[in-house]
Amino acid sequence: MRLGGVRRSTNVKDRRGMRGGLVGGGVGALVIALIVMFLGGDPGVVLEEGTVPAEPATENVPADDERSIMVSQVLATTEDAWNEIFSQMGSDYAEPSLVLFTGATQSACGTGQAAMGPFYCPLDSSVYIDLSFYDDLRDKLGAEGDFAQAYVVAHEVGHHVQTLLGISDQVRSMSAGASQSEANELSVRQELQADCFAGVWGNRTRRLLDPDDPAEALTAASAIGDDRLQRSAQGYVVPESFTHGTSAQRRNWFQRGFDSGDPESCDTFAAGAL
Repeated sequence: MRLGGVRRSTNVKDRRGMRGGLVGGGVGALVIALIVMFLGGDPGVVLEEGTVPAEPATENVPADDERSIMVSQVLATTEDAWNEIFSQMGSDYAEPSLVLFTGATQSACGTGQAAMGPFYCPLDSSVYIDLSFYDDLRDKLGAEGDFAQAYVVAHEVGHHVQTLLGISDQVRSMSAGASQSEANELSVRQELQADCFAGVWGNRTRRLLDPDDPAEALTAASAIGDDRLQRSAQGYVVPESFTHGTSAQRRNWFQRGFDSGDPESCDTFAAGAL
């Protein structure tokens, strides 16, 4: 991405190095076992608590390191894109926060850990990311490039958009009375819509893209498909347990949003075949 001259978002909070979490080096050996939850986005009412000594995390102005500058600029591009889209819909866009942390941190949804991958908490309208995740994205999942990294942020912001539009609440309500397989299918549709919303953002930032950038995002989307992750973790796949979609589905829905630039094209819940 050509981010030179792009403003930095003022909605970034830096908790790296603060006490209040398990301070350590990223996903590590748990990457394949736990990465199935990667980009899970909306952890629902609560994340698993009790593993981290609770101590209020303080927040700093982000340091001028390369990765924090990059994600801050990417967040700013999502703000610009979704402010424009919501304005066109006659509404105001409430911008989310992006929290940088190391190892683990407290959120309004509970304790978030690096091993879970990046996530979105609807209770505090915040995206959480341990930036060492990008090392695992590149080294263990084979998805490299700055646009692949930007896609991660854009996907989580997609979950924020779903929350603002009331989609996440509807999914939770429908899941409450559903069977496990039905709830899993709803989760897949929600995740694929967030991928499509990330594609819409990509379309709206075309002026900043290098020729190879869309391919980087498609590679990242493919890398975290349920089928690929399950096959890597256990040697076989269990389709009825999918919660995020296959590699092909994630790639295809990102592409649909990227091609159209229109969130109306992202109604995965009305789609027959995904």
